[in-house]
Amino acid sequence: MRRSTLDELARAPVGRYVAGETFAHFCAAPTLWGVVLWGRPDARHAAELGRSLPLELRAPAVPHASIVDASRLEGGDPQAFGAAERYLARHGAKLASCVRRLALVRPRGLGGAIVAGAYEVLPRPYPVEVFGDAASAFAWLASERARDWPKDGAAALAEIYAEASGTPHVVGALRAILDEKLGGASVAEAAGALGLSERTLQRKLGEARTTLQDEVAAARIRAAERLLLDSDAPLTAIAFDVGCASLQHFSALFRKRTGESPSAFRKRRKPK
Repeated sequence: MRRSTLDELARAPVGRYVAGETFAHFCAAPTLWGVVLWGRPDARHAAELGRSLPLELRAPAVPHASIVDASRLEGGDPQAFGAAERYLARHGAKLASCVRRLALVRPRGLGGAIVAGAYEVLPRPYPVEVFGDAASAFAWLASERARDWPKDGAAALAEIYAEASGTPHVVGALRAILDEKLGGASVAEAAGALGLSERTLQRKLGEARTTLQDEVAAARIRAAERLLLDSDAPLTAIAFDVGCASLQHFSALFRKRTGESPSAFRKRRKPK
């Protein structure tokens, strides 16, 4: 699929997507639209996405299936959630006639529980099911499948994310592994999990201007930010949860990567 402007997506949507800082909205076929989400979308990002979403409902749109890949979300913003709720309420009748069913791919862990729970309270103008991986989501959507859908839907979502976010495939795959293994992984372990040789992994990381050590640290910071904003856990508990040996180590790492202390980050960003 090709990255396009909003006007281009409106004129000829099939095979195109528009993207923002934390999302990509695509039309793979007249009968398949979707959204890929990552990071921590806020109200500004929700408003930007809200400019393209109505294109799914505008003539000559046909009844279609939809997929929301939220597996790379790191957290949510109450204002972004409110924007989603308003969109569903405002366009409920049109969505009911245009969208046959929606598959949601949730993040892992606590974030996944929060995202799945959100869909329990949001309006549902069409059937919705929540899945732990994209392959299962596409299997459920199979009854709506047309010949012009991507042969490998999960791979198509990964491709959109890689291009829209500027994250090479190997880095994105490594980050998914490290998000589940905050204690860290050796080069051999990471390469084995990715089906690469150690030399190939190191070369690809070098091409992406990162290292395994940098990615382990980044995974710990992503997890720490989620816990700082989405829980009231004390800093010492968070330090151990993200794989740091001590609160001092955690605080130093957090300050180095973000420019502020964990407590300052929580105070500044946590919703009141």
